[in-house]
Amino acid sequence: MEIWLVAFIGGLVGSVLMDITEAQLSKVGISSGVTGAYVGRWAHSLLSGLFFHRDIATTDPVANELRIGQLFHFIIGGGVVALFYPLLLMITGIGLSTNHLLMASIFGLLTSALPWFILMPSFGWGLFGFKTPFSSRPILSPLLSHIPYGFGIGATLLIYYELLS
Repeated sequence: MEIWLVAFIGGLVGSVLMDITEAQLSKVGISSGVTGAYVGRWAHSLLSGLFFHRDIATTDPVANELRIGQLFHFIIGGGVVALFYPLLLMITGIGLSTNHLLMASIFGLLTSALPWFILMPSFGWGLFGFKTPFSSRPILSPLLSHIPYGFGIGATLLIYYELLS
């Protein structure tokens, strides 16, 4: 049971590292176009059953959308790891003594598929975000930001299982 909790915490740490990385990447012109406000707007629309938008940028803003987006991002960031990382270990037969930095970094890279196949299409931007209405790097940005996400997961698991257990 503890792997699920430690993985969730790792996902939170990874999400913070992802956000820091995305902020730094945007300073050099590498951005997917996804913002916390857009995520909040989308999360709010999910409550009313609206999954797909024509263009999230033209959807009416909602109150506190940035805070909603940040909260949703951390819930998803922790939840995806809590659900799928332990399953990945079980399916592959890899135990908790694995090199979590490597395994979780690979896991982080694999999660780049989530914005490409779920988030960006639901924003109205098509697969891989090819229809973004502005200049962006919808393929490169998730790849680069999900590596530190995975590293944060791996570092948390490594610290817990190697140093604290």
